[in-house]
Amino acid sequence: MSIPKPTAGELELLQTLWPLGPATAKQVHEAMLAEKPDLAYGTVLRLMQIMHTKGILTRDESQRSHIYAPAQAQDALQSNLLQDLMQKAFAGSAKALVLAALRTGISKKERAEIEQLLKDDKQ
Repeated sequence: MSIPKPTAGELELLQTLWPLGPATAKQVHEAMLAEKPDLAYGTVLRLMQIMHTKGILTRDESQRSHIYAPAQAQDALQSNLLQDLMQKAFAGSAKALVLAALRTGISKKERAEIEQLLKDDKQ
């Protein structure tokens, strides 16, 4: 069984949880407050419970405060989402996807990093 694709809100929560590592809803809520000061704790807890039910998060119930963790590593989930986007929006063409991404505007630093990756890949 594959893990369902996260919604935009769930992906935002995952972006907070991945660098934190396994965490309680309270810890995730506190980390998310920096970007969203009016975010209610109950909203975060409900979202994490839904994500657990969907299989997007795992939950360790051995402690009084449940510890949640992503069911998939960040790079694995991003790869799956990218494959899906490539199939749906770019007829399976990695080249078309990359060109579209480059046309949306990248910084000089990002361009240099990409060029370096391509050079390294050739060697």
